[in-house]
Amino acid sequence: MRFNALTQFDSQEWDLVVIGGGITGAGVAQQAARRGWTVLLLEQRDFAWGTSSRSSKLVHGGLRYLKEGDIKTTLHSVRERQRLMREAPELIEPQSFLFANCAGRKPGRWLFQTGLMVYDLMAGQRGHYWANLNTAQTLAPGLKPRHMRGALVFRDAKTDDARLVWRVLMEARRDGAVLLNYVAARGLQFAAGQVRGIDVEDVRTGQHGAVRAKAVVNATGAWADHLRVGAGAKPMLRPLRGSHLVVPFWRLPVAQSISLMHPRDGRPVFLYPWEGATLIGTTDLDHQGDLNAEASITQAEVDYLIAAVNDQFPAAALKPADISACCAGVRPVVDDGKGDASQATRDHVVLDESGLITLTGGKLTTFRLMAQDALALAAPHVGKAFARDNAVMFTPTPPLNPGWSHAVRHRLAARYGYRANTLSGDATEADLQTVPGTHTLWLELAIAAQFESVLHLDDLLLRRTRLGLLLPRGALDHLPRIRSLCEPHLQWGDGRWASEVARYRALIAAHYQLPIPLSPDLAQPPSLHSQPAKP
Repeated sequence: MRFNALTQFDSQEWDLVVIGGGITGAGVAQQAARRGWTVLLLEQRDFAWGTSSRSSKLVHGGLRYLKEGDIKTTLHSVRERQRLMREAPELIEPQSFLFANCAGRKPGRWLFQTGLMVYDLMAGQRGHYWANLNTAQTLAPGLKPRHMRGALVFRDAKTDDARLVWRVLMEARRDGAVLLNYVAARGLQFAAGQVRGIDVEDVRTGQHGAVRAKAVVNATGAWADHLRVGAGAKPMLRPLRGSHLVVPFWRLPVAQSISLMHPRDGRPVFLYPWEGATLIGTTDLDHQGDLNAEASITQAEVDYLIAAVNDQFPAAALKPADISACCAGVRPVVDDGKGDASQATRDHVVLDESGLITLTGGKLTTFRLMAQDALALAAPHVGKAFARDNAVMFTPTPPLNPGWSHAVRHRLAARYGYRANTLSGDATEADLQTVPGTHTLWLELAIAAQFESVLHLDDLLLRRTRLGLLLPRGALDHLPRIRSLCEPHLQWGDGRWASEVARYRALIAAHYQLPIPLSPDLAQPPSLHSQPAKP
């Protein structure tokens, strides 16, 4: 649903306006709409444009936080991981992790195993075991870091982060929320010292308007300080960049997620199978760039992640030429003054500043709990009762065509949940074939174009589907068929298609491919062991 004119907003005072269309804002909108609140969610770019489509895609229990003594965060994360796996089992999938134990490297076997025992107790099930050297190398052929003695194997989960956002938004819309992408909040409106609305702009047309609200939730992630500072508050965030590499699965075939501490600085790094490719990440750097521009990986980060892979799989000899795509996102980490970026707290913060409820920080896994924290502060402004609950978040998926393969039914249930039958009922055999080299069904492109608020080509290929990350050259080689499937719904015409392709081609080259090397006199790669930015 889109409004033709922002003046239509003047006819209603919303219980809640949510600014930000990532997982945090989606969770707030879903939890509020489920309680009968009138909800409007606005996103200045595309849904999941920021951190929520560029994360490590892990729905994990925060094992690393046990080492730092943060029992509460780990417990909440483990319980929410289990909840998500129960409610959306096709989208939140279990993933086996393998951590090689090597003589002289930390953490040692017994310390790590003790942490895994606590981890399992929190989850209420045993999910780890010790694998001797032969078993470990059977589970992960080619795994051969120096002085390897065996491995600890444990369980966590993974997802498609952008699709998780869309599934949550679908639930919010089902309960009455209005969701608009490419509408930006340009300022706050006050009455008697309290925030009572926002000034907005449709970034497609430049049209301005105003929205009245009883409460406003600032769920803009790394951008959260922008609204707060505009209202007179002090900045509190430390934007950290995390970057990932994507390589074809045949080049680095792994069935397990390989977890390691980087030999250079001891930071956690993962590589794991994802959507028919292998994903490698992540880095942790203070991000000094403009938050309104796409983040990009640096050559130093590329080298750092390749070194981590080759430490574990020396025979693989991974090279930059093997990389099919890169991506970088900026995490909204609360600045706690710690020098080491990897040690900065990942807990979330929720503040009520004159009716502007800011919710930022935190983890993908705990978005539901974060949303309820925000609504607890918003409720007095809205004038409605609020109680925390454990109600089921995802509407069950109805049975799908039994004549389809398990893989197709699994895929459709993951992407579309309760709407899977409605959206796929007329699918042909050709629609249900996969795009070569991926798990993506051709049908997904047409569904996205018709029903999922696609306004630009990158919305379609980087977030509604992930073809821009999974295929060489950002899937440009498949554009003729993509257009034939999507143009009947998008109705862009020749001129608009040409401009969208040019825009997308430039975006892929600048931000999703290997960085262009600088000349030697200009190349000054940053340290990967980041220190806080100086004021």
